[in-house]
Amino acid sequence: MGHDLVPRLPHVPGHEMAGTVATLGDEVTKWKVGDRVTVPFSIGCGRCRPCREGHLNTCDSLFTPGFTHWGSFAELVAISHADINLVQVPDTIETTHAAALGCRFITSYRAVVDRGRIEEGEWLAVHGCGGVGLSAVMIASALGARVVAVDITDEALEMAGELGCEVMVNAREVDPVEAVREATGGGADVSIDALGTSTTAINSILSLRKHGRHVQVGLLLADDATPPIPMDPVIAGELEILGSRGMPATDYPRVFEMIEEGLVDPAKLVTNTVSLDDASPVLEAMGRFGGVGVTVIDRF
Repeated sequence: MGHDLVPRLPHVPGHEMAGTVATLGDEVTKWKVGDRVTVPFSIGCGRCRPCREGHLNTCDSLFTPGFTHWGSFAELVAISHADINLVQVPDTIETTHAAALGCRFITSYRAVVDRGRIEEGEWLAVHGCGGVGLSAVMIASALGARVVAVDITDEALEMAGELGCEVMVNAREVDPVEAVREATGGGADVSIDALGTSTTAINSILSLRKHGRHVQVGLLLADDATPPIPMDPVIAGELEILGSRGMPATDYPRVFEMIEEGLVDPAKLVTNTVSLDDASPVLEAMGRFGGVGVTVIDRF
């Protein structure tokens, strides 16, 4: 979509992946050939100040497969600083499902739990029910939050309902801000823009109760890159505006624990698998908001 400029062409995209270690660099000490691994889409060098403070996902020298370097639409992918960035995939998680964790599910977990600080009984509004939004619905519901899902397609909203959403709002049919505020009795405690447009970002902020927390997850592009933030309600309601980008590899065990305890099941998000040859039409459909759930390339 043009959110990030690739360094040069030709280029191999793809920023979510899972697989097995094929070979090791001389400085890799923690891994061996054959290990099943996944990797966050936003990984760090381990040396800069954010990395030293544990924030590898906001590294000053960011390594993002598929963007800054060649990515996962290939049979082999090189990952720098593997010792601190690779994640062991538990035997209980299939490789196809692990591949879907790297951006959408992991990003949603950090946005809901670490940045949004959702608590049991609080209301979460999710604006946009693609892979990130549906993951947020599942995670928040598992933690005992009450969820309102907002989207423009009934199919996505139906899936949100299957994943634990309590209230579904079709933004084509009603004012989503009014609908969220009515459903939550005055506004959500936490609201997430999981899509990334000026409209969804503003709606998310306006959906909040006083002292609520807006988390921006969706990337904003072109004319949407600098949305007009409604600062009056931000000031009057002492709202928080938070950004969220990926999650460090060190935090993955918390997600695996939820999966192994049966609280969440990312496999439910994978609605289709395709070969690499069939991937282009799927990517084009994403730009038109076509399809529901997550599609994984599982064969070359």
